[in-house]
Amino acid sequence: MPFTPRIVYVTASSLEEARKLTQGILEHRFAACVNIVPGVESHYWWMGKLETAGEVTLVIKSSAEQFEALGGYVRKHHSYECPEIIAVAAKEISPDYRSWWDEVMMKPSD
Repeated sequence: MPFTPRIVYVTASSLEEARKLTQGILEHRFAACVNIVPGVESHYWWMGKLETAGEVTLVIKSSAEQFEALGGYVRKHHSYECPEIIAVAAKEISPDYRSWWDEVMMKPSD
């Protein structure tokens, strides 16, 4: 069955949390790959106040078909009350990378 590629962005409070989320995401085969990008400075509104925090961004190579399961996993295991979980369509992908992504996403879970 074909899949629809999605890049999912999730922020985490620390490198440790990002690594734990990444491990579970990959073990459950919700994604083919996760990039962990430390050193993100986030500015946002929360509870009516402007906040600033150091965060770590996860760039997750997943699919539209796995988005709900991936989001549920993140919500269950994340320290934030309202974690960022944003998916964007991956419309242009190099053929070799797409082939690898297909292979990994189509492999059944162990």
